[in-house]
Amino acid sequence: EAVVSTQSTGIPQAGGGTVFEVGCGVGNTIYPLREECPALFFYGCDLSPRAVDLVKSHTQYDSDKIYCFPSDITCPDPPLTDHITSGSVDLITLIYVLSAIAPEKIALAIQNIKQVLKPGGNVILRDYGLYDHAMLRFKSGHKIQDNFYKRQDGTRAYYFTTEEIAALFEEAGFEEVFNYYVQKETSNKKEGISVPRIFVQSQFRLLSQSNSS
Repeated sequence: EAVVSTQSTGIPQAGGGTVFEVGCGVGNTIYPLREECPALFFYGCDLSPRAVDLVKSHTQYDSDKIYCFPSDITCPDPPLTDHITSGSVDLITLIYVLSAIAPEKIALAIQNIKQVLKPGGNVILRDYGLYDHAMLRFKSGHKIQDNFYKRQDGTRAYYFTTEEIAALFEEAGFEEVFNYYVQKETSNKKEGISVPRIFVQSQFRLLSQSNSS
């Protein structure tokens, strides 16, 4: 199912709006949304310069409608405003992004992305939920701290509660639009098993007086 839709996200339906995909990877959110709403302008950033290059090499890449750049959103310097005008973005997407960040840096990351969001603009996120099957599968030695684990490939994953997500965004000056668990079964036909997956899916709106705080 689609995690991000232009419905109920504050994006102007009749004309152009601006979407910022954080952790854009190879553009798996940018390009489907671009097909749905060609009038939108898209920003994208990723920690990996190679991922940014892959977005730019896509056959649908259009520099008049898409601008991507490498960035670490946990670092305030250089600021995102070097690339995106402060307070100009209608919608920010965080799809499996916050879970890869060390827990003590998540609040800073939210403050950093907030600088480019319009007052009344929205953040949509999906991420891993507490007690997801992937979390329960970790063997001893992979736990970094509570609910935060290191995978075999060196990447990291934090598993959230909805309460944690709400607290992080409300502290940063957002109001909750929705915030709930998505539970689904994922089948592995090769191994003949079906496992329970748990995700958090949320939308938060930036309160008007909070952009400059």
